[in-house]
Amino acid sequence: MDFMMNSNNPIYSYSGDGDGGVGGGGGGGGGGSGSSFTLTTGGGNGGGGGGGSGSGSVGSVVGSESGGSSNEPSPQRSVQSLPSRYENQKRRDWNTFSQYLRSHRPPLPLSLCSGTQVLEFLRYLDQFGKTKVHNHACPYFGIPNPPAPCPCPLRQAWGSLDALVGRLRAAYEEHGGRPETNPFGARAVRLYLREVRDYQAKARGVSYEKKRKRPPPKKNPIQLGLPTLN
Repeated sequence: MDFMMNSNNPIYSYSGDGDGGVGGGGGGGGGGSGSSFTLTTGGGNGGGGGGGSGSGSVGSVVGSESGGSSNEPSPQRSVQSLPSRYENQKRRDWNTFSQYLRSHRPPLPLSLCSGTQVLEFLRYLDQFGKTKVHNHACPYFGIPNPPAPCPCPLRQAWGSLDALVGRLRAAYEEHGGRPETNPFGARAVRLYLREVRDYQAKARGVSYEKKRKRPPPKKNPIQLGLPTLN
């Protein structure tokens, strides 16, 4: 999820290069039963040739910019791995939480952050949610697809909050925090996420239970084309 906010009006929205040149080159001939090949790499006006004779095989590798042969290896372009989508999201989440601590009154250093501040942050994000969570008095309470709109508030979905806490928990330790004092792993935070999950499951009429993976069906030996024992 992406967050954007400032002190006046917090805003939140959930939301091999280069041209390689291959030089031309060719030529060469030979006699007998031998074979020859020429592999040309590099850019520019490449040229060269090779030939072979006899019963063996002869090969030459040519890499040149001016047409001559060179024994130097062609430069290899270093490929830098780009950060994954998860890493980018984790960095944005951490920047958002850090901004929230700086906007706290009074500003709160990370060393003094506890599970209480994490809960305040999660409740703060609820105002920017996009998931309809019905109240008990709503006639559509527990109906997955209500037929008409209702005035119930929008909230952050449980799945989004759970994933957010997981990313922030990892980012906290990557920024020097100790696992035993990680506020995102506090018991109060785990209980809050469980309560949000259970209530939203009832209010929205959806189930968050993990589905058990069924074991793959056993294949019949006849289907595999294997001989059967009589």
